[in-house]
Amino acid sequence: MFEYNPEGWNMDTPENRAALQSYSTLNDACREERILEARAIVCDSAHNLWVDLGCMKGIIPREEGAVGIKEGTVRDIAIISRVNHPVCFLVTGFEKGENGATVAVLSRRAAQEKCRREYISLLKSGDVINARITHLESFGAFADVGCGVVALLPIDSISVSRIEHPRERFSVGMDIRAITKTIENGRITLSHKELLGTWEENAAQFSAGETVAGIVRSVEPYGIFIELAPNLAGLAEVKEGVKPGQQASVYIKSILPARMKVKLVIIDTFDFDYRPAPPKYFFSGNHIDQFVYSPEGCEKQIVSAFPPK
Repeated sequence: MFEYNPEGWNMDTPENRAALQSYSTLNDACREERILEARAIVCDSAHNLWVDLGCMKGIIPREEGAVGIKEGTVRDIAIISRVNHPVCFLVTGFEKGENGATVAVLSRRAAQEKCRREYISLLKSGDVINARITHLESFGAFADVGCGVVALLPIDSISVSRIEHPRERFSVGMDIRAITKTIENGRITLSHKELLGTWEENAAQFSAGETVAGIVRSVEPYGIFIELAPNLAGLAEVKEGVKPGQQASVYIKSILPARMKVKLVIIDTFDFDYRPAPPKYFFSGNHIDQFVYSPEGCEKQIVSAFPPK
């Protein structure tokens, strides 16, 4: 059975490679309505997408390039941007090209509709799924959750520690895990911070008396917030010349679970451009109903719930 994953995940599987071997194997895939993957090589002047199938060329007509192209709700950039990237598709038929060679006629739209029908429509709030970051905006990250179907991960759902822009956590093409938060009118919203561990799980990685690395996230009149991990920040005393986004070396004065606080002293700060590392996940299951970030007995409670509809 085809496993619905972001585009590109299935391209090098034995089943996919076998289906691209010949006209006969492609015809079998056409008859069985199997979703395949291959690399798009050209988007022509009519915005048809040409695909290298190995044994022959394939064409995805413009209106078959994505769900919404035909209706005008999705712009042609959704097709153009697939050049030199894997695309998923159903083989819908074959035709003769101008030079007499056989060309496979493909539909990415039909593959996406099948993905929505057989996979996405069955997802529930709290389901943990695979995703691949496709592009970043100031308000959040967009991620492919299957066959090029894109979902939004709002910036405030990326991590507990606040960030200025999703590029501080993700890069385009990064594979992540995410939680299905809502599916309404075909729009999918994700969450992510609940997979990055509770306050206690993160704090357990540190000890009072250590000097560790961090990132300056916020400079306030009463102190400076330093991120020690995506789901853990501590507060340092005010120090001149410190700016948000800087790297920091900090001494851990104390860790106070009852107050959910980490007290820090800044040793040094400096400017440094870094590339986000793949996330470290504390949760490895396939579904989560509730996430309690706060330590037990802490006066302040921070809870995320994913109730079924």
